[in-house]
Amino acid sequence: MEGVVEFKDWQKLDFSVGKILNVGDIEGADKLYKLEIDLGSEKRTLVAGLKPYYTIDQLKEKVVIVFTNLEPRTIRSVESKGMILAAVSEDRETVRLLKPDEDISLGSRVS
Repeated sequence: MEGVVEFKDWQKLDFSVGKILNVGDIEGADKLYKLEIDLGSEKRTLVAGLKPYYTIDQLKEKVVIVFTNLEPRTIRSVESKGMILAAVSEDRETVRLLKPDEDISLGSRVS
C-alpha cells in the first residue's frame, strides 16, 4: 500500500518532550526563529518557521514535541538539530504546536 510506513521504520524515529528555553530572531528571516530547546539530558538549537504564528513571549517556556533524530540542517547559517512538531491547517493559516496533555519529564520519548 502506497504511503504506509512499516513498523520497523516508525521505530527509527525519535520524538521527545522538550521545553523552549530561549527564542531569538534570525537576521534577514521573516518567518524563522532560533530556538534553544531543553531535552532533559541535553540542550539543542533548532530553527523553526513559527514567526507568523507565535510571538517570542508565547514560545518561551512552552513544552513541545521534538523530532530529535532528524538529520541536522543549516538554515540561515544556524545549524538546526531537530524539528518541533505542529499541526497545520490545510490553508496554512493556523499552526498549533503539539504538546503532552499533562506534565512529564523533559526528554521523555513519544511513542
